[in-house]
Amino acid sequence: MIRSLRSELRKISTTRSWWVLALILFGWVGLNAAGIAALGSVLVDQSGGMVGPESIPPLVYSTVTAVGYVFPLLFGALASTAEFRHQTLTPTFLATPRRGRVLGGKVGAGLIWGVVFGVVGVAASVGVGALVLQLTGVHPDLGSADNLALIARAAIAMALWAVVGVALGVLLPNQVAVIVVVLAFTQFLEPLLRLAANFWEWTAAIGRFLPGAATDALVGSSIYALIAGGAADALEWWQGGLVLGGYAVLFLAIGGLTTWRRDVT
Repeated sequence: MIRSLRSELRKISTTRSWWVLALILFGWVGLNAAGIAALGSVLVDQSGGMVGPESIPPLVYSTVTAVGYVFPLLFGALASTAEFRHQTLTPTFLATPRRGRVLGGKVGAGLIWGVVFGVVGVAASVGVGALVLQLTGVHPDLGSADNLALIARAAIAMALWAVVGVALGVLLPNQVAVIVVVLAFTQFLEPLLRLAANFWEWTAAIGRFLPGAATDALVGSSIYALIAGGAADALEWWQGGLVLGGYAVLFLAIGGLTTWRRDVT
């Protein structure tokens, strides 16, 4: 297992995809964090009491997951599907015939690089966001235990999303297909489902188990949860983490029992 993990880490570190996605992640999260921080006072005034001044820093810092979780998800999916696309999975299985070990190595590598993406995203949301908050006269409140816990949980969420991506890539080995599915679901389908789920109580109870909603619950704050009208019945943070991890386990189990056992040549 250790050899497989080292091999997977080396495969990733010798390609450009990880740092290209990391750079885009930093820019995108930093831009959104700066925008929300700059409009913090407007959000307070226009929210009708739903948002207090103390809620602005968590909203800013949570942009790392609110808008950035798609990057570790894509990274994990590409890390898995690239092996199928370029047929490098054949020598991998010849070197390590026990496919479970290879899969374990990929999951471990995805988790480690997910932490890297989490650190990059947090550096953007906190670094850029806190600076803009300070410039606009809003206290960044970085010494708050709640905000520090939020930042730590955001990094954990990003790592979990990378594992979900690895699992999804195992389940859907076609690289083009998995990219389309990831972008369509995260950018269009799930936001619409989360908004529609708020019309009835029973749909809201189901909607909180969507992966994006589970991420918001794990982190503890999100601009999307605010737009959707709040989340009075949201999951606890640890429940959100379990739900998000559950998606990874589900995709891994299905993919491991089907696609992963097929011939690759």
